[in-house]
Amino acid sequence: MAAVTEEYKDRLFCFIFGSKEHKDWTLSLYNAVNNTSYTDPEAITIATLTQVLYMGMQDDVALLIFDELNLYEHQSSYNPNMPLRLMQYTSNIYETLITLQKKNKYGSKLIPLPVPKLVTFYNGMADKPEELILHLSDSFPEDKRDESDIQVQVRMININPGHNLSMVTKCKPLEEYTWTVAAIRENRKQMDIERAIDKALDDMPDDFEIKPFLSANRVGVKKMLLTEYNETETMELFKEEGRAEGRAEGKDEANISNIRKIMAKMKLSAKKAMDFMDISSEDQQRYAPLLKEHPEL
Repeated sequence: MAAVTEEYKDRLFCFIFGSKEHKDWTLSLYNAVNNTSYTDPEAITIATLTQVLYMGMQDDVALLIFDELNLYEHQSSYNPNMPLRLMQYTSNIYETLITLQKKNKYGSKLIPLPVPKLVTFYNGMADKPEELILHLSDSFPEDKRDESDIQVQVRMININPGHNLSMVTKCKPLEEYTWTVAAIRENRKQMDIERAIDKALDDMPDDFEIKPFLSANRVGVKKMLLTEYNETETMELFKEEGRAEGRAEGKDEANISNIRKIMAKMKLSAKKAMDFMDISSEDQQRYAPLLKEHPEL
């Protein structure tokens, strides 16, 4: 039975597709995203890095899918800072690869690196297009974006019901995951979140591939879903409060007030609280000294 670890505590998506006992689901997801048809799930190595799932082939370095480095993250709320976050994760993984290969990055020989493929699966409530390419350059001053020596882009895929059907249906566990989220949201209209989760798990069709796995880990799965939905609802509440306070006392004062509330209520760092609130990188740098904590930029 898979253990519910701290890495997975609030992301059911990563728990399903990061399961080492169900690499076939991970491979199915990869095939659906890339329109490929690979068949050997045992060739995949799966690891996680702060809620990001990354996959690799079992070769000398054990972290590659052929010549690609695939980072997958799930987001239940829109976050325009994903290029920044995934750039940081990619840098950390490259450092690990170089260390494992015992390469010298200060040497005269070029070190070959896998091509990064950065994907975010989005199923938040805000209306978003089928796909959206997020660019790191969007964080730069508009008149300086073309001058950047660094370009990072993230492919955001909308997996809400009715979106990207041709891709979602190619991966049965992904289709079943989207059904589960939609069922909880529908149940939530008539009952509290805990009962909504229980009903969705109970009503899940018996032929769903993920049902035995979720049933075997039901306690942990409920904890993940409760954490995720409580975070989402808390953020929406604070955003609404922020809009009201912003009208009364100004944008910066309202933002800082709500950042502090989120830090206290959700036990988050200033950086994570600002990421949850979709605070721009420019504003994060201005707010950090006021919060007595510098963001991890």
